[in-house]
Amino acid sequence: MSDESIASNSDAGAPIAKLQRDAGPKAWLQRNILTVAVGGVLLILFAFFSFTADAFFTSANILNILRQIAPTMITAVAMTFVITTSGIDLSVGSMVALSGSLLAIWTNGGMESTLALALVLLIGGLVGFVNGWFTSYRGLPPFIVTLATLGVVRGVALLITQGYSTPIPTDAWVKVLGQGRVYGIPLPAIIAVVVAVVGWFAFTQTPYGRYVVGLGSNYESLRRTGVNTKLVNLVVFLVSGVIAALAGVIVAARLASGSSNAGQGFELEVITAVVLGGTSLLGGRGSVLGTVLGALVLGVIANGLVLLHVSPFYIQIVQGVILLIAIFMNTRLFSRFGAAMR
Repeated sequence: MSDESIASNSDAGAPIAKLQRDAGPKAWLQRNILTVAVGGVLLILFAFFSFTADAFFTSANILNILRQIAPTMITAVAMTFVITTSGIDLSVGSMVALSGSLLAIWTNGGMESTLALALVLLIGGLVGFVNGWFTSYRGLPPFIVTLATLGVVRGVALLITQGYSTPIPTDAWVKVLGQGRVYGIPLPAIIAVVVAVVGWFAFTQTPYGRYVVGLGSNYESLRRTGVNTKLVNLVVFLVSGVIAALAGVIVAARLASGSSNAGQGFELEVITAVVLGGTSLLGGRGSVLGTVLGALVLGVIANGLVLLHVSPFYIQIVQGVILLIAIFMNTRLFSRFGAAMR
């Protein structure tokens, strides 16, 4: 047999061998180790607070956790796409404040709720478009661009509200988005589940999801295949803006008022949920399921600490520590485990 034949046979067998390696349970565990880990942490926390806080393991409290964590989960799903491309969106917290403030001001001024909601989501998309345009078509770092829009958007929210909260009228149907229930389940939780399912499907079952992963793992190779990488990246930021605006609407509707102070530190909570769930800050690897579990971990911790009468000021400290641990696990433990599995 000639050398060319041997090379040809080897090349033909390589994809098959790779598929066999990628299809086994060991390969699946290697790819999803952080998602499995955060799921285990969630179960441990759930068991711990169930034994230490009397009111934790009740249907009312579980539903309350889902309602409270819904805005974070919704935004974190979109942030998973952003971070997988090796980007970041720091403007989501400010967008929560602006969207809630605009919704309250417009409905309080007599605007019909449906129109107000549509305009708020449109503005969220506009902010996302600005972020995506500067990063995709002008090559500016996402961190710098979204840090700038963070300040601009928060400043606009402060300007239009003058620092005061604005109530949402009692007859505005949009309040249902934050306070409504369907068969006893909070509507924000249902919206979060829908967004998570759609996000999971788009991320794992569509070419767009593969393009998002490709942007973070090998941008140049993806571009050379003919994919419009700039447009893909632009859409990622645009969707992030719209979803952040939706989260702001839910927050304002739940509180029945819009405030320019809403969403303080929200971006930290969202990024923590994403990284905790196994999405790499360096791009190229993401998990929507992991993000959902990461958001639930944060919600359980916050709720459990309150029930244990721990000062709420400690919650942000805990979130910062969790983010640090998550980054360490994401960068060091994953690579070590992956090398051991190979």
